Amino acid sequence: MSGRRLLFLGVKAPLALVLTAAYSGAATVAAVLDRSGRTTREIGGAWSRTLLRLLGVEVRVGGVDNVPGGSAVYASNHASALDILVLFGYLPVDFRIVYKRSLSLLPLVGWSIWLSGHIPIDRKNPFRARRSMEKAAQRIRSGTNVVLFPEGTRSPDGTVRLFKRGSFNLAIAAGAPVVPVSLSGVKALVPAGLVSLRPGRVRVTIAPPVPSAGRSPAEVDAFAEEVRRIVVANCAADGGADPA
Repeated sequence: MSGRRLLFLGVKAPLALVLTAAYSGAATVAAVLDRSGRTTREIGGAWSRTLLRLLGVEVRVGGVDNVPGGSAVYASNHASALDILVLFGYLPVDFRIVYKRSLSLLPLVGWSIWLSGHIPIDRKNPFRARRSMEKAAQRIRSGTNVVLFPEGTRSPDGTVRLFKRGSFNLAIAAGAPVVPVSLSGVKALVPAGLVSLRPGRVRVTIAPPVPSAGRSPAEVDAFAEEVRRIVVANCAADGGADPA
């Protein structure tokens, strides 16, 4: 790691930690006072945008007109730890995420996520995982947008891996469309995790929704691949982003 990069991280990291602690504390209080989660979501968006600007990350968003009027499942590729910040800060909808249950145990950040109505899932327990997805389907039917990473985990090299069935079974069960979301250029800014962070530009591309209506569970693999192809195509069209 270059001396310039070390200096950049050395100056920015303490400020980022202070900001995160302050915003997380405010979000936890807001989650207790406003159980709808909307206030916490707004605080989380402000925190994400502030932190990204502090770290020198510029985000551009395309396809805002493709956001549907009703609730939907938003399916995004996942290559880095910055992805959550980018989506929280710049995806122009009120949404909840499906996240690993263990994150709920993190002081402040985890507490605020849990209290504000995001949906925990225990992947090690199939019964609990199925119940969590049933809860997510109910939430979508009642008007809540849900964001998922269908790859299941971060891609180590930034390529978009196969999308797993769960997100698309969820959309079919909820009768909601899937909105493909492409995150381009993020991996270039964190090639080896957050310790390798460099300033630069990323792009969020929102594609038109892909309907789930009329699809049966037997078609879920084709549904997943259709959405994946759109995500990959938009990532390729955006061409990534060069570090600033």
